[in-house]
Amino acid sequence: MCGIVGFTGRRQAAPVLLDGLSKLEYRGYDSAGLAVRNGSAPVEVVKAKGKLKILMEMTDSGAALDGCCGIGHTRWATHGEPSVTNAHPHSSDDLNVVGVHNGIIENYQELRDKLTKSGYSFKSQTDTEVGVKLVDYYYKKYNGGPIDALARAMTRIRGSYAMELMFADFPGEIYAIRKDSPMIIGVSDGECYLASDVPAILKYTRNVYYVGDLEIAKLADGKVSFYNIDREEIQKESVEIKWDAEAAEKNGYEHFMLKEIHEQPRAVRDTINSAVKDGRIDLSSVGLSDKDIAGIDQIYIVACGSAYHVGMAVQYVIEELTSLSVRVELASEFRYRKMKLKDNSLVIIISQSGETADSLAALKMARDSGAKTLGIVNVVGSSIAREADNVFYTLAGPEISVATTKAYSCQLIAGYMLAIQFAFVRGEIDEAEYLRLIAELDTLPHKIERILEDKERIQWFAAKFAAVKDAFFIGRGIDYAVGLEGSLKMKEISYIHSEAYAAGELKHGPISLIENGTLVISVVTQQALYEKTVSNMVEVKSRGAYLMGLTCYGNYGIEDLADFTVYIPNTDHLFLASLAVIPLQLLGYYLSCAKGLDVDKPRNLAKSVTVE
Repeated sequence: MCGIVGFTGRRQAAPVLLDGLSKLEYRGYDSAGLAVRNGSAPVEVVKAKGKLKILMEMTDSGAALDGCCGIGHTRWATHGEPSVTNAHPHSSDDLNVVGVHNGIIENYQELRDKLTKSGYSFKSQTDTEVGVKLVDYYYKKYNGGPIDALARAMTRIRGSYAMELMFADFPGEIYAIRKDSPMIIGVSDGECYLASDVPAILKYTRNVYYVGDLEIAKLADGKVSFYNIDREEIQKESVEIKWDAEAAEKNGYEHFMLKEIHEQPRAVRDTINSAVKDGRIDLSSVGLSDKDIAGIDQIYIVACGSAYHVGMAVQYVIEELTSLSVRVELASEFRYRKMKLKDNSLVIIISQSGETADSLAALKMARDSGAKTLGIVNVVGSSIAREADNVFYTLAGPEISVATTKAYSCQLIAGYMLAIQFAFVRGEIDEAEYLRLIAELDTLPHKIERILEDKERIQWFAAKFAAVKDAFFIGRGIDYAVGLEGSLKMKEISYIHSEAYAAGELKHGPISLIENGTLVISVVTQQALYEKTVSNMVEVKSRGAYLMGLTCYGNYGIEDLADFTVYIPNTDHLFLASLAVIPLQLLGYYLSCAKGLDVDKPRNLAKSVTVE
C-alpha cells in the first residue's frame, strides 16, 4: 500500500519525484503530495486529493517547485479518509521534520496521547503525522541528530513502516527507516533515489540496496549510509535489477493489464527455462536438494488473493502426482491459527511482491515453529525472499496493473515444476512420465499465444454483458480453482458481483441465486469430471441462466448446452489451469473497458498489500 519516493542530487527534484510516483500509482491513488527543499530555504509542501495528475497540474509537472532534494507520496488510505489534510507529506508544526510513510503504526493512538501531553497538536487523522512528530520530539529532546532520533522512535513504534524524512537542520539530506514495508535505494552519478518499488527508479539506475528491517538509511552527497537500530554503521551490498526499463512501460498498449496478459507466453517461458536444464528440472538455484524433498511429509501452501488461487490449483497437481498431503491456507487466517504444524513440513509462501504483510507474518510463524519454508516470489531481495529458507524466483518481470495476470501464470508454472520434481525424486513417477510432463510444460507458452490470437470473441462477449449485475463461476477440481481466479478478476476490475462455487455444491444453496438471465460461467476442462460438470450446467440452464462454457477443443457438445463457448488447446489435464485462466483474464479486462473503468487502478485496491 502507498508509494513513496525520494531524491537528492544536482537536478530539480520535483520532476524526478513525480515521474517516480507515476510508476507507483498502482500502490495508491487516493491522494498525493511532495515536499521539496532548495538548499537551506524552508521546505515547500504541496498536496492534492485524488489521482496523481491533479498534483502534476498543480505543480506544472514539478516546474513550480524549486529544489534538488525532496520526498513524495501517493496514498492508499488506511487511517483517515482521502483528503488534502490526510495526504502526505506530514510535518512538525515548525517544519523541522517532514516525512512520508507506507505502513501502519499500530500504537499510534497511544503515541498521539503521549505527544499531545508534550504539547503537540494534530491536524490529520493519520498515523503518519504521529510518527513524524514522534521523531521531531526525540530530535529536540535529546539533540542527538537524525540517526539518534530515528532509532529512538523505532523502539517506540509498533507496526509496519517504510518512512522517509527530511530535517530542517540537514539540507540536501534524506533519512529513512524500515520495518516490514518495502524500501529500496539507488545511487547513480552522484545522485540518490529512494522508492517503495523498483519501477520508480529503474530508468535512473539498476543497482539498488534493499533496506532491511529495523535499519536506518542516510542519503547525502551522492552516497547512502546504513545504520542499525543501535546507531552503528553497517555495510550492505547492492543488487543489480535485471528488468529492462521498457518492461515498466505500456509500450503502445492501452493498459498495463492488457500488456501483461500478452507478456504471459514470454514470462512463462522464462520461468520454465530458469529451472529446466537439458530437459530436466534443476532446483539447485532454489536450494532444495533431493534429500530435502525426500524428507518432506506434509506441505502447506500459504498465500493471499490470486496467489491463494494458485495454491488451490497446485494442491490438486501435487496430490495427484505424489502421496503428499497438501493444505492450502489463507495467510490472513493461517497466521492466527492455533495449530501445530506437522513434523517434516514444508510451508510454501506465494507472493508476487514478496512483501505481502500477512504472508510474511505467516512465513515467520512457520519458520519459528521449525518448519522448512519456501518462498515463490517475483521480486529479488524482497522480504519473503530474504526470510524464507529457500526461494523460487518467478521471472514475470515488473507487473504494474493491480490485477495480477503474468505473475499468477508464473506462480502456477513454479508450482507445476515443484510437483513434478517432488514426484520423481520420491519415486512416485518413472523417468518416462517425468520427461513427458516436462516436455508438455514446454508447450504451454505457444498454447497461450494461440488463445490470445482469438481474444476478439471475448471482447464481443464482454461488450454484450457489461451491464450484468451478478455472475457465477462453477467448476470441479482444478476447474474450481480456475473459477476462483476468474471470479476475482471480474469483481476487482469490473465491479461486477461474482462468486465461484464448486459445481457439486450448487444444490447446497447457491442454486437458489440462479434466475432468468443470470450469467453463469462454467469451466469444463477436466475430462474425468466432464459429465458431472455438464449435469450442473443443465441444472442452471433449466433455471434460466445465460451460460458461458469454457472447455478444450474436442468437447464440442458443450455448444449444444452453452449460449457461448470458448475453447482452449489441449494439454495434460494437470496443466490446464494455465490455459483456462487466459480467457477469464481477458473477460475481466474487456468488461472493465466496456464499462469505462480504470483497468489498472481499480477503486479501493492497491498492488502490494503491505499492511494487515
